[in-house]
Amino acid sequence: MALPRFAKIRQTFHVESLKDIPGTVTEQFLRVNADEKIKPGMEIAITAGSRGIANIPLIVKSVADEIKKRGATPFVIPAMGSHGGATAEGQKEMLEGLGITEEYTGCEIRSSMDVVEVGVTSEGIPVYVDKIAYNADGIIVMGRVKPHTDFKNKIESGVLKMASIGMGKHKQALALHTYGIKGISEMMPEVGKVAIANSKTLFGVAIVENAHEETAIIEAIEPEQIEERERELLKKAFALMPSLPVDEIDILVVDEIGKNYSGTGMDTNIIGRIRVLGVTEPSKPAIKYIIASNLSEVSHGNALGIGLSDLTTKRLFEKIDHPAMNENVVTSTFLARANIPIVLDNDQEALKAALRATWGVAPEEARIVRIPNTLHIGELFVSEVIFNELKDKENIEVLEDLHEMMFDQDGYFLPMGLGADPHADRIKTTM
Repeated sequence: MALPRFAKIRQTFHVESLKDIPGTVTEQFLRVNADEKIKPGMEIAITAGSRGIANIPLIVKSVADEIKKRGATPFVIPAMGSHGGATAEGQKEMLEGLGITEEYTGCEIRSSMDVVEVGVTSEGIPVYVDKIAYNADGIIVMGRVKPHTDFKNKIESGVLKMASIGMGKHKQALALHTYGIKGISEMMPEVGKVAIANSKTLFGVAIVENAHEETAIIEAIEPEQIEERERELLKKAFALMPSLPVDEIDILVVDEIGKNYSGTGMDTNIIGRIRVLGVTEPSKPAIKYIIASNLSEVSHGNALGIGLSDLTTKRLFEKIDHPAMNENVVTSTFLARANIPIVLDNDQEALKAALRATWGVAPEEARIVRIPNTLHIGELFVSEVIFNELKDKENIEVLEDLHEMMFDQDGYFLPMGLGADPHADRIKTTM
């Protein structure tokens, strides 16, 4: 079967990023009068989630260092609902996989699934807080503000979500997800507010990234101002979001899915698929078929999001830890996201099957995009038809000119950086 030629491009966005993260954290601590809140001898919990946030080890370390400057003892708590197999050990492993280690941050990671009930919402939802954090002398709730992968609202992913589903652990996740999409889109913000009001939360730390997945904003927020400020920061996050360079795609190849790239394995805002009962699917990008090629090691077998794809490989399928994935998806109640798509022997066979099903389009004319994952879409491969549409655009840089896409001896794509090397080991190009 003939294949189109591919080119490797870089799409750039006009963005700003923070150059001095420790310095910014220092400024933000002063902004919320941390000297009055943090006293010598106190033990302060810092929340850390399961997401692949740019510079997150350094941000956590910088927050911990500011706490130490004031004579207090910082420690990290995993704030990630049911992730990590809903176990204390699994959640600590997830943090370490993200680089948030005790050695690097200079503070202890205290992981437990035990919670304390601290109140109820106006609709009668019980509100839980991590027991270790609750018993600390103070909590700093830290989270990235970004568009959510399951719904659209004035409050989506951010500090309030970390205070609710994050700090509330598996028990809070179950309590909210019982109500389906309403639980996390409408009830979650109030749960977060009740958790903050009824715990020793000192302040929040909001992180916003730009379109190049770089840290753009770090902002400390007084507890009573978190809801209002998070709404404003979400608007900024939307404006800074990256996107694929075209909206009409026959086949999207995602080299790797995983919890470190998105809570849904693949960011629904990037691929234009949500697959949650009762939620309207985005109109763009319009992608006929998605191939999920591999699963990140730091996901520890949790392939949640595999159901957003149409085809996958034997390599990915064999890495799935079904109990870990099932625990996560059953907790969320968004069951379709764990559906197993058609499993092919390798990338080559998956691509062949997808091309076969792309009705009325000659394989060499197919609109194909290949990305490393949905978090990093600055550098990507595009097929010849798309390349000809993009090559003269101001924000597009050609990294590798048109060439045949190459596979190793097992039928998997060569790593993103080796595609144009005619002397690379184990190349085969026939379909």
